[in-house]
Amino acid sequence: MLNRIIIMGRLARDPELRHTQTGTPVASFTLAVDRDVRDKSTGERVTDWIDVVAWRGTAEFVSKYFTKGRQAVVEGRLQIRDWTDRDGNKRRSAEVVAENVYFGDSRRDSDNGGSYGNNSYGAGRDRGDFSRSPAPADYGIPSGDDQFSELADDDGELPF
Repeated sequence: MLNRIIIMGRLARDPELRHTQTGTPVASFTLAVDRDVRDKSTGERVTDWIDVVAWRGTAEFVSKYFTKGRQAVVEGRLQIRDWTDRDGNKRRSAEVVAENVYFGDSRRDSDNGGSYGNNSYGAGRDRGDFSRSPAPADYGIPSGDDQFSELADDDGELPF
């Protein structure tokens, strides 16, 4: 069977980091994900508010580097939970259990409204370490026009 989901949206609130009784980190947050359709009466985009839960290293990564309004790409699986509310009514909730979380924007985009592009740094599969996906501060982002340079020995011929 296949249960795979990828969503991209903005955090509706800061992630909430908690720990289980055994000390396992768990972070919960909500993504505001716009649909491609617009509401017929208002003309505004319809937004889905999707609950996300991240565990272990991914939870720590999300709580450390993501804040309200930051764009995130979440890859994981859909989980349906049955629970009982305070009044004894049986309830059902859907949430995404995050396996990988990536930045959907650059730090520059989120801090001062610039448009650098879509960088993807992330934490994955609850490894507990960030060796595969270091923190954004570990990456050097080129500044100005020095991102590209002309090739000195380009003869114009394609290699294929």
